[in-house]
Amino acid sequence: MADDTRIPLLEHEPSESPVFTAVNLLEAARIRKGLPKVAVPAGCLMDFDGELVQHLVETGKAAEDSAWPCFHTRLFRWREGGVEHGVIGGTIGAPFAVLVAEELFALGCRALVSVSSAGLVAERLTPPFFLLIDRALRDEGTSCHYMPPGRYADADPSLVAAVRRRANGLSVPVHTGSSWTTDAPFRETERLIVTRRREGIVSVEMEAAALLSLGKSLGKPVVCIAHVTNTMATRTEDFEKGGDTGLADSLSVCAAALEAAVAFTGEHRSP
Repeated sequence: MADDTRIPLLEHEPSESPVFTAVNLLEAARIRKGLPKVAVPAGCLMDFDGELVQHLVETGKAAEDSAWPCFHTRLFRWREGGVEHGVIGGTIGAPFAVLVAEELFALGCRALVSVSSAGLVAERLTPPFFLLIDRALRDEGTSCHYMPPGRYADADPSLVAAVRRRANGLSVPVHTGSSWTTDAPFRETERLIVTRRREGIVSVEMEAAALLSLGKSLGKPVVCIAHVTNTMATRTEDFEKGGDTGLADSLSVCAAALEAAVAFTGEHRSP
């Protein structure tokens, strides 16, 4: 008889090899759809809100890659400063985010950047601003499939420093700090918010802990950026992202992060 007191999430051994892989799924999807083989750009962006993708397409700066075989998403190619990036929108939530991230890495992505709208936890800052996440509280389940149970998922300090140096040249406020990743955004109680604040956490979002854990597990550079725009809908000015809904600022921050992350892969490539 099964022990019903055991928590299934804690039964995973992240070091074991999976049976179902992104490589096999994408190859099966490619064959089923009759698509040619494709390699994605070295640097790829996951735009959880989907607003950046929509803007890039509407302004003619990005075009869909019809050979992208994923069953769930659309990949667009965006050229910035003579460099081509991949961008996918709408992959909100940790499980969906890592599913697509694994697929991107399986098809040639060398460095991944994500950007999400986030809520403010810290009291010393005022939205809107960008947060380069250096560690994320693992209040979600997906990270346990990639790393043993623990409180935080840490970003690579050298990669954070490289992105930080590139972002310093921007006119956009970019802070560095920790975030709280949750699976249940409508269960953020006042008690928990106060507790997280005392722990030094700046923002709350839904994907960073899982993506940072995936990056560490696969040995891939992952950069998570939070666009902190609200205080959990407690102010009338919440979700205000600035002029042009913050699109220009978001794109400049993401482009800088992509440039730094791709360069980082070249500088730290195994001999």
